[in-house]
Amino acid sequence: MNTVYEKLQKCYESYQAKISFQPKVALVLGSGLGDYANDIKVEATLDYHDIEGFPVSTVPGHKGRFIFGYVGDVPVVCMQGRVHYYEGYDMSDVVLPARLMKMMGAEVLFLTNAAGGIQLGMKAGDFMLIKDQIACFVPSPLRGANIDELGTRFPDMSQIYDPQLQKIVKKAAIDLGIDIKEGTYLQLSGPQFETPKEVAMCRTLGADAVGMSTACEAVAARHMGMKVVGISCISNLACGITAVPLSHEEVQETADKVAPMFKALVTETIKHIS
Repeated sequence: MNTVYEKLQKCYESYQAKISFQPKVALVLGSGLGDYANDIKVEATLDYHDIEGFPVSTVPGHKGRFIFGYVGDVPVVCMQGRVHYYEGYDMSDVVLPARLMKMMGAEVLFLTNAAGGIQLGMKAGDFMLIKDQIACFVPSPLRGANIDELGTRFPDMSQIYDPQLQKIVKKAAIDLGIDIKEGTYLQLSGPQFETPKEVAMCRTLGADAVGMSTACEAVAARHMGMKVVGISCISNLACGITAVPLSHEEVQETADKVAPMFKALVTETIKHIS
């Protein structure tokens, strides 16, 4: 058996031994949404440490557990703390949680993150609906022998972010009076923030926001047949667009400030996923 799949299976068996809940939506909580689970009807929790072989985040502000419950009538699993490639994990470990949530029964992967804004007119505190992505600056999670149990060798990525789910997000934003941007997200490896010339390169390539997560998870989810939707919280303007030096504290501060609005947008979207 493929060693990556074997590890995934062990994680799934560990989950099955402890939790009987079956989610429909898998929600990855990015910066600013860490306490989102406080606002849902919680049915169960599962610490990452209690799942055999599961990768654990080392980033401040990222807790390490799954929260199972309901947003409205929709059964969800919330990932409270994600792991990043820059933490030193293999890419197969970075996307293991997304794959595991699919095995739990989730049909939709809802990705959220804090990102640097590149698009002209963006400001800190804006939200961006991810329409497409650029993931070629980090290793593909599909590199190596294909895991046939998960998906095909050469999966189509022409609609990596589901058009129908995008419509639901846009309708939710209108209903809540939120002016949401739209654009392309580019993932770099981190952990350092980008240089001005790197940001200029990202803009030339067509990126509207840049961050250190999300794109690889979307690839792994689509490989498994999940529908994917993503929203970035623009926590800062990318380097070179503003003269202010960047810091993780600034990212967290902005994300926390707009968290109530972000939570409302996520909730309203999930309630209308049928």
